[in-house]
Amino acid sequence: MSELLAIFRRELTGYFATPLAYVFIVIFLFATMSFTFYLGGFYEARSANLSAFFNFHPWLYLFLIPAIAMRLWAEERKSGTIELLLTLPVPLWAAVLGKFFAAWIFAGIALALTFPIWLTVNYLGDPDNGVILASYVGSFLMAGGFLAIGSCVSAMTQNQVIAFVVTVVICFLFTVSGLPQVLDFFKGWAPQALVSTIASFSFLTRFEAIKSGVIDFRDLVYFGSLIWVWLTANAVLIDMRKAA
Repeated sequence: MSELLAIFRRELTGYFATPLAYVFIVIFLFATMSFTFYLGGFYEARSANLSAFFNFHPWLYLFLIPAIAMRLWAEERKSGTIELLLTLPVPLWAAVLGKFFAAWIFAGIALALTFPIWLTVNYLGDPDNGVILASYVGSFLMAGGFLAIGSCVSAMTQNQVIAFVVTVVICFLFTVSGLPQVLDFFKGWAPQALVSTIASFSFLTRFEAIKSGVIDFRDLVYFGSLIWVWLTANAVLIDMRKAA
């Protein structure tokens, strides 16, 4: 655990040692507020809830989270510091988890800084704060899923732009897999079991369920399994790099 915490502190400190953290946070806050008030019609809806706020999170994460994840391992490979990292007396799992948790907490900090919108809706009306809290939990879990995918892709290449683009594509497929337009394509020829499986992989489907105020154990298992699978693949790729 001490090695994991050391990597975690190193990575999290590294975000705030450069303008990257502040630029990301400003862009995230500006984008979420703009989408909520202008595209989401927060005031026009005259409803004391944050649906207009959370509806855009999957689409914002689709581009902003890969921007965080693309540097996790690609930067280490490009600068050559990955060889130094792998020669340190640090278990591989500690390095992978330390980097991932640092990025996830950083994304969580950006998400937590949106608390004024929560205060605003409580000032204007009497919202169901349990539903809002569940939505924040769902948004945080979704960010973790995006980051796990991005971390794995970042380990494949030393080019951050390639890591960003590939991560966006994979996350987009996971996001839209539950939409009717996608499922209709498979319903004509695929068995129902396959269609249901494809729908179950959708970030939107899982997030919508949590956003309704119900944190189902199956949704927690989904996000936990997704993160575990991609981080395991991440560790395997780094181990192959170490062996080479």
